[in-house]
Amino acid sequence: MLDVGLIFKIGAVGILIIILDKVLKSGGKDEYAVITNLAGVVIILMMVINLISKLFSTVKTLFQL
Repeated sequence: MLDVGLIFKIGAVGILIIILDKVLKSGGKDEYAVITNLAGVVIILMMVINLISKLFSTVKTLFQL
């Protein structure tokens, strides 16, 4: 079952990335803002990949005879 805490973690990471992006862009550090955005996307993808692997293992056990 999907953990509600994970949704809040993804939302918190998203909000943190948005804040860092705005601060860095206003400071003229556009390159660091892009790197920060990419790091945030990778962190969120790692959270989601864990869920997808659990989904595939559940489907695999469901269709095994």
